[in-house]
Amino acid sequence: MTQIQQQQQHARLAFIGGGNMAEAILGGLLACGYPLSQCVVSEPIQDRCQFLQSKYPGLQTLSGPYANHLAVNGSTSSDDTSSLITSGSVQVNPTAASADFSPAQVVILAVKPQVLRSVVEDLAETIRSRSPLVISIAAGIETSAITRFMASGLPEGCASVNLPPVIRVMPNTPALVLEGAAGMYATADATLEHRQVAESLMAAVSKQVSWVESESLIDTVTGISGSGPAYFFLMMEAMEEAGVALGMDRETAKALTIQTCLGAAKMAQLSTDDLKTLRIKVTSPQGTTDAAIKAFEAGGFRELVQKGVAAADARSRTLAKELGGAKL
Repeated sequence: MTQIQQQQQHARLAFIGGGNMAEAILGGLLACGYPLSQCVVSEPIQDRCQFLQSKYPGLQTLSGPYANHLAVNGSTSSDDTSSLITSGSVQVNPTAASADFSPAQVVILAVKPQVLRSVVEDLAETIRSRSPLVISIAAGIETSAITRFMASGLPEGCASVNLPPVIRVMPNTPALVLEGAAGMYATADATLEHRQVAESLMAAVSKQVSWVESESLIDTVTGISGSGPAYFFLMMEAMEEAGVALGMDRETAKALTIQTCLGAAKMAQLSTDDLKTLRIKVTSPQGTTDAAIKAFEAGGFRELVQKGVAAADARSRTLAKELGGAKL
């Protein structure tokens, strides 16, 4: 990808966690031409490492107690790596490609929110020594908490020493098919270059990347696009069931529903009209669509959507307090 090549110059990427979202970002980058040799994935589950290795031949995957440290810190010689392998501190796949590699310039935290604190606190000294750009895709944990985790072990009064900038990302699951939407927030010490790097990485799997200047709006991003795919799945599920209830076979109802959703989204994306105008244009007075819209409105459709988005927003804020506060 030309933009990535220009802005990151093939920065060394360390994925801490190799789950679905990490794989989506990795796969998107590779599809856009990012070199496999500049990526390493640290993942505690060996079966998952083997899966990634089989899907992306030549990818360096690490597991074991020292895997995260090796991914971030790099290895300067085959002797260093061999000693870690011999001691059981790390398992490297493929071993032939593990003689040495550079320290990470970008660390992508892609672990579950419930374990992020322990992972970052364990990595704190290594991160401080290398000072990479840190990008978190863990839901619900604020940048201030991540910064605090990175300061673990520092003497009191030295909490701001050598702490790298943090960029928090709220992606969504359509990133798995390279159709994601992502909201992003950067700490004040993140430079324009840091922002460009993070945006380029996420653009490999997200068709829409939006920055917010207030971190609290990441909770709103969660309510709209982060959790949003499930809202549309629910709507499509209900439409399919309605078709079946009216005598249509399920496969036909499903196919028509999905294509209608895709077509409507495409129209909204390409049109210069706002969403309200698009709705009005396809709603003839006293027609079938008008009858359906009136039924939805009478049932409190808008209020339900607002309540749902607000509930997701509120839950995201609660998670931030639970997971970013006292150690669980």
